Amino acid sequence: MKTHKNILVAFLLNAFFSIVELVGGMVIGSIAILSDAIHDFSDCLSIAISYILEKKSKSKANDSYTYGYLRYSILGACITTCVLIMGSIFVVYEALKRLFFPVVINYHGMILLAIFGVLVNFLAAYFTKDGSSLNQKAVNLHMLEDVLGWIVVLVGAVIMRFTNWYFVDSLMSIGVAIFIFTCAVKNLKTILDLFLEKVPDNIYLPEIKEKILAIANVLDVHHIHIWSLDGVNNCCTMHVVTNQDDVLIKKQIRKELSKQGINHVTIEIEKSEENCHNLECDMEGKKTAHHHH
Repeated sequence: MKTHKNILVAFLLNAFFSIVELVGGMVIGSIAILSDAIHDFSDCLSIAISYILEKKSKSKANDSYTYGYLRYSILGACITTCVLIMGSIFVVYEALKRLFFPVVINYHGMILLAIFGVLVNFLAAYFTKDGSSLNQKAVNLHMLEDVLGWIVVLVGAVIMRFTNWYFVDSLMSIGVAIFIFTCAVKNLKTILDLFLEKVPDNIYLPEIKEKILAIANVLDVHHIHIWSLDGVNNCCTMHVVTNQDDVLIKKQIRKELSKQGINHVTIEIEKSEENCHNLECDMEGKKTAHHHH
């Protein structure tokens, strides 16, 4: 998997660019560029964390981490996303201050730096664009944010060059920040769903239950749990009641589930005279009884 290599490329491009920005911002005297430099440094940091955790997530399962380290990638996504959210809030705060106290800016330097910024960040965004992992999506969101930010700076610098409306700088930063904020919050919700062991959004449990009950000789199925390790690898456990040969039934269930992208399946077979003493099963029975009233 080339995911973590892509994240590394994004990190190197970003780190190199932050330094250019810091110097450029000081020379030009644009606080938008300076605050962007700080923002980029925080990006670098969170991308570095993502890189380490994404690499870690590829490690094989062992006696302590029986599912492997897939969740580490999600942890990386979580940190990156939180940094994005904080960053957006910070940018809005800075921009609002600037709205009331506009500053004169050297827009020629700003235009040059912005063109360079768009190119560098576009490259970085391109390298992280087709990641399947949530972590890489979070990093890609960072990169896209930077591309957008620079396009905005470029447009702003051109407008300021012709009008001297220095407040344009602030308005645009606010726009980009709000856009990123909403994307990041959506991302965070997905991440939290994973940590809270929610059934993946693309899987509908009643439908799966129906399909399993439709298999010949399956008398009942209960105690189904479906969760995802990292948004890609899904797991499922269930109790199946049958009085027939269970090998065939298990095979059919696995086939049915793999169509839904669930490949880590644990099936407990019970005979009909067996009473499932699992507390949760009893609870489930009572729950369904309640629903029918």
